Amino acid sequence: MKEKKIESHSINLSADHLSILDSVICKVEVDLTGWLSDLSGQKNWEILSESENENYIIFFLKQESQNAEVTLYNSGYAIVDIDGKAVFHGDIIGKKAGSASLNYYNIESGEKILLN
Repeated sequence: MKEKKIESHSINLSADHLSILDSVICKVEVDLTGWLSDLSGQKNWEILSESENENYIIFFLKQESQNAEVTLYNSGYAIVDIDGKAVFHGDIIGKKAGSASLNYYNIESGEKILLN
């Protein structure tokens, strides 16, 4: 039986690289007005107000005679109602919405982190 030789390499990272022990926060970021334009076919949505909870944020938007309510959960799940009619219900990242992105930040400094 042949024995495989395994090579080991050490990696020297400078102090400004992310460590396994560093705390990281993940955020789903959405261009709300752009996303509503895609969902509704109507442009010029305006954010009127928002209401934040520990688990989600609700945004209230208006475009001429239409009203929208967008609920974004911390998990990336979203619900969008336009004039009381559900137009989106699901995982915003899983649906590959062009207006949404998943980003990571250092919890202490708030700086954006790029992960490969």
